[in-house]
Amino acid sequence: MPIRILLRSAVCAAAIVAASPAMVSAQGVPAQSAASAPAGEAELQAAISKSNAYTALMNRTLRAIQSWERYASWVDMKKGPTGKERYIDYGLYSLYDVTGEIQKAEEAAARAPKLPEIDATVLSYIKAYQELAPLITRAERYYDRKDYRDDNLAEGQKLHAQMVPAAKTFLELRARLDAGMRVYKTALDAQELAALESREGKSARWQVRNVMVNARAVIDLMPSNEKPIVDLKAFDAAVAGYAGAVREMDDFKDKNPGKSLFVDSQASSWLGRLRDFSSKLAKSKGDVRRGAANDANWIVSSYNTMITLSESAVRFSR
Repeated sequence: MPIRILLRSAVCAAAIVAASPAMVSAQGVPAQSAASAPAGEAELQAAISKSNAYTALMNRTLRAIQSWERYASWVDMKKGPTGKERYIDYGLYSLYDVTGEIQKAEEAAARAPKLPEIDATVLSYIKAYQELAPLITRAERYYDRKDYRDDNLAEGQKLHAQMVPAAKTFLELRARLDAGMRVYKTALDAQELAALESREGKSARWQVRNVMVNARAVIDLMPSNEKPIVDLKAFDAAVAGYAGAVREMDDFKDKNPGKSLFVDSQASSWLGRLRDFSSKLAKSKGDVRRGAANDANWIVSSYNTMITLSESAVRFSR
């Protein structure tokens, strides 16, 4: 079963002060210096707003990656479709309407804080998506309606020749954007936690946010189709950081009996599964393909559940 970390939820920022967490996907090479993240409260809110606009776009357009992987699961990428494929009926997934997300991301790119590399990558990413998406939609309809039975795959071959380079560009830009946003959000997370603590102390909201920030640090190191081998040392360090956040949450609960944090039970269970997963990875030298793929998919799914729970915690603790 293919592994797609979305983060990602997947990549994406959690913003308790201005908005809500989002799912992630992490891969590629850092493209933006974390040192450029803003320091003042107004600047921080502006940065969170921009980050959330980019995150919403990334989450919604993740469907294009899933659709392309669906296609790649049954077709020979070098030859294109021939009609002899066993699973040709798999076709592709239909895409979501992302008009609103694109508009908001374009508006965010034009306003402060200016992030030259990330802003430029977002605009290029939008352009690449707009070139690929219509091709995927045409192909999805073509295979869903089994039009290939009427033209001996002529249209399928034509679409394949157009989709392959378009998908390559789109995926490369996605990786660049994922990486740049991951670095930038790490700085925002630290500043957001500090701002929240200065206003409320290590409140219930701070505890939830701290757990989710450390959870995303783990997700950022999870394996993907492109990178199935985990950096064990970095992963174990991230799990240790997450464990520390869970212990701090436990201390808060002990001192505040009856205080609901919504995410606490799920967060504890997640830590146990992370440790099981880490043990399996250690035996396979970090290669998730050797017996730990199901665990990886569960971890990502459960993380996304924690995001939903953390949103409830934020709403009810205001």
